[in-house]
This record gives sequence, structure tokens and C-alpha cells, in this order.
Amino acid sequence: MKAVTDADFDTEVLKSDKPVLVDFWAEWCAPCRMVAPVLEEISAEHGDKLEIVKMDIDKNPGVPQRYGIVSIPALFVFKDGKVARQITGAKPKSILLRELADFI
Repeated sequence: MKAVTDADFDTEVLKSDKPVLVDFWAEWCAPCRMVAPVLEEISAEHGDKLEIVKMDIDKNPGVPQRYGIVSIPALFVFKDGKVARQITGAKPKSILLRELADFI
């Protein structure tokens, strides 16, 4: 999965022509590390329809602050430049796939 930063977020996410799931995470967050391999699998299986990127909130505080991220992992799906879905916390793959069904 590609990492995005405060600097390239608008270009990589908001201006994307397909939906983008942003995984807001941090190195110290155990649930974030648990959900990462699940997101890698979903990316490998559905990357043609849904792009998945990650943003380290410690290194990039601007975007998380702009979207009111207070708890991680926070998974935000952006479509046409707007937040289309929010998922908070580490979830099993089956639940994530159900939550993302509209986009994949």
C-alpha cells in the first residue's frame, strides 16, 4: 500500500478518479498493525476498484486534524473528494468487505 502525506493528500486522495480508502494509523498502535495485513489482502483483491493508502498520523497531523480523527485505526473512504464511509477500529476482513461493498 502506498503512503500518503499532508502534502500529497489532496492530489492522491481527493482528486482520485476512483474511491480511495485511507488507513489513518500510527507506529505505536497495535490494532493498526492488526488491520494492516487485512487491508493488504483487500487491496490485492480489489485494487482495480478501490485504492487503499495509509497515512501516519504522527508524521502528518494536518489531514487527520482536518477530518477530526481522534481514534485509530480510522478507515475513511473518499469518493469524488468527499468522505463516503468511516470505519473506526480494527475489524475482521469479512466485516470490512461488507462495509466496503458499495465500493468494490
